[in-house]
Amino acid sequence: MISGREQVRDSDFEQAKRELTREEDLPPEPSFTEKLTEDERWDPVAESVGKEAPKVPASDEQTFAEKLVEEGVEDAEHDQMKRAARESRRRDEES
Repeated sequence: MISGREQVRDSDFEQAKRELTREEDLPPEPSFTEKLTEDERWDPVAESVGKEAPKVPASDEQTFAEKLVEEGVEDAEHDQMKRAARESRRRDEES
């Protein structure tokens, strides 16, 4: 925590041991993994190739809701067309 890191390193343990045993306060030698960059520590080769998950069809509740929405949109469009036709006829009669 004092070093500003959340992850404890091997060198941190060595430093703590030196401090507790009153050995010289020399900077600790970084371990092999600590010398590697973050990219070099990560293994880019996947352990397994995996498999595609099975496709699950939508539940009846979902498809039912979708059908209701589609019907509602169609009904609204139909109502708008009827209203527009009535309004158009009314204007033509007034002219």
